Amino acid sequence: MKKLFIVANWKSHKTTSGAVEWLLFFKDRPIPEGKEIILCVPFTLLSVCAFFIHEHNLSFEVGSQDISLFEEGSYTGEINAGQIKEFADYVLLGHSEREKYFGETRDTVEKKAKQAQIVSLQTILCVPNAETAIPENTPIIAYEPPSAIGSGLPDTSDNAELVAIKIKNNQGVHVVLYGGSVTSENVASFTQSSHIDGVLVGKASLDPEEFLRIIEHA
Repeated sequence: MKKLFIVANWKSHKTTSGAVEWLLFFKDRPIPEGKEIILCVPFTLLSVCAFFIHEHNLSFEVGSQDISLFEEGSYTGEINAGQIKEFADYVLLGHSEREKYFGETRDTVEKKAKQAQIVSLQTILCVPNAETAIPENTPIIAYEPPSAIGSGLPDTSDNAELVAIKIKNNQGVHVVLYGGSVTSENVASFTQSSHIDGVLVGKASLDPEEFLRIIEHA
């Protein structure tokens, strides 16, 4: 049985109390074997989540939603890869919302990916299609068609499988996830595909009960 990655992207949601309440829901609930759960949370919650997970021995990993494209230095307001590495082992890069709202380019994404590699942060790189250039040594790709993000209109599992096959064959990537309007009702259609290794979950990850159902149904 293949290992499945279930990645939560909380986006710009939750304060400390909300994060702790979410995590408490999972405190005494075992996670099925063969599934790696990664919580990509806002910068303000990285230490909170990392501490809670460690103290309560939860089967979760922590990821950041972004990093600076610069190393340590005089870059007021930026949070560099080394600072992120104190709390997280993963970083989510290239999400379409970064391009849509903040003008982020693929060149910027590539520079951030290089910063992540320097400190051994595992990059989960979002791409809109199979033709998007992927920086060398990127461990995880998340195929996210822009039309499916937050729309409630996911891609078909058949098309997502074809995209995953192209990415693996053409770009030498071993782990490809699907993201975009993932729910507990449709997750199995994606994770049962031979070349899709998990899902990136946005809105549905904010509700711990729904996220647990996604984990169980994947």
